[in-house]
Amino acid sequence: MAIPDTPGTNVTVEDLDASNPIPDGYVLLDVREQDEWDAGHAPGAVHIPMGELPARMDDIPEGELVVVCRSGGRSARSVAWLNQAGFDAYNLASGMKGWEAAGLPVTRDDGGAAAVL
Repeated sequence: MAIPDTPGTNVTVEDLDASNPIPDGYVLLDVREQDEWDAGHAPGAVHIPMGELPARMDDIPEGELVVVCRSGGRSARSVAWLNQAGFDAYNLASGMKGWEAAGLPVTRDDGGAAAVL
């Protein structure tokens, strides 16, 4: 299981290693809205809502980006924009719904019960 070599490529949860879903050198970038993030997100993910990406270019982490939203639509649009802007980004095609369904960890910053909205 590995992330494909070509930026812009879709990544599935089956491509990820359950014991270390986001390998060293990659960053999970969550482009969902604040309320979705607050309800539950992947541990270690960086949160920048899709609509804020152009204004927050300096906040986008270095490294290869695996971009996630709820189900893959917003992240696909974000990946296209990020790759055009010079980043190496991949779309997690099944989104956080697929992440959660695969049994990968979901957390909340406030310690409450996490859920994917």
